[in-house]
Amino acid sequence: MPTHYPAQTLLIDGADAIAFAQAQFSSDIQSLTIGQWQFSAWLDAQGRVRALFHLARVADDSLLLLLRGGEAAPMAQSLQRFVFRSKVKLTANELRTLGTGDAVDTYAYRREGDAYIFGCGDHSLVVGAAADDAWRLPQIRAGWPWLPDNTLGQCLAPALSLERLQAVSFDKGCYPGQEIVARLHYRGGHKRHMHCVVLSQPLHAGTVLRHEGKEVAQVLDVAADAQSIEALAIIGDDIVSQFDDGAPHSVDGDVSMQVANSWSA
Repeated sequence: MPTHYPAQTLLIDGADAIAFAQAQFSSDIQSLTIGQWQFSAWLDAQGRVRALFHLARVADDSLLLLLRGGEAAPMAQSLQRFVFRSKVKLTANELRTLGTGDAVDTYAYRREGDAYIFGCGDHSLVVGAAADDAWRLPQIRAGWPWLPDNTLGQCLAPALSLERLQAVSFDKGCYPGQEIVARLHYRGGHKRHMHCVVLSQPLHAGTVLRHEGKEVAQVLDVAADAQSIEALAIIGDDIVSQFDDGAPHSVDGDVSMQVANSWSA
């Protein structure tokens, strides 16, 4: 399992920053007030999640993104292609440490000195704090995914529970992947969703679990305490229907997996 995730942050500022983000990202940025954050995502035209992040409004014309997987510099370079004549500056900040802070209201954001603080309820994520991973297990239990590299650009929004996280908007207008997001919302049909699972042994983020040659789960993030090893995993609905008895089931040789919690789109 990975130990500490670094803080990959991206600053978007300028007179057109809000309008630019509103047109590119899946959440309703215009509803965001200064000192608040929301979950948001950048999708491709097929509705697959290129990046998932906390998006904080730090000023009238300034946004700060804390990525939950991936790297800020390549994302800034890719976004730059869509700036055209807009008054927008994209800055991938230097890599910093990510640690756990005191309880702060969920969706609250503030800056203290050179630290960025994202409130998560009974704890906070602090960019610039001493690196630790105490935040990971409570966020896994809350269903807040962190995306391994091999899942970037691969997962549709329902598989990551982005609707539940209010990271997708259905009525704000066009953005990349919006038609796919709306179709899956109104018509359904996606057969893979996110679950919190208990594992018999630690696995690397991004591990694909198979049973009898068939993929049964894509592990997103893994964390442990003295009692259990827990993970978020994308699992096919047909597989979950076989695992819904609350008991551990053998997958991929000597690994067992028990579904502890489930989320819809």
